[in-house]
Amino acid sequence: QVQLVESGGGLVQPGGSLRLSCAASGAIFSWNDMGWYRQAPGKERELVATISSMGRTNYGDSVKGRFTISRDKAKTTVNLQMNSLKPEDTAVYYCAGAGYWGQGTQVTVSS
Repeated sequence: QVQLVESGGGLVQPGGSLRLSCAASGAIFSWNDMGWYRQAPGKERELVATISSMGRTNYGDSVKGRFTISRDKAKTTVNLQMNSLKPEDTAVYYCAGAGYWGQGTQVTVSS
């Protein structure tokens, strides 16, 4: 079964850190770019970060220098390390790749 399952969301204070993980079931993901996207209430979904099958990364301007995307050697897990979190990072975060989307995980940054 081809699916993406996110985990690791939650509530964190401004300046804190969270690590999101995306478990990818299905060989199709190993040779495709993978990415994290987010959608805040009342806003359009936006790119957070992507990583190619060769490990090349790309980040949205608002998260550069604070977030790091990575994938394991087996290419079955894609992680998003989020540091120096801000209230404006509050959103539902989605993992995506090969035309598939996960169900999303809520990240809330608030004191």
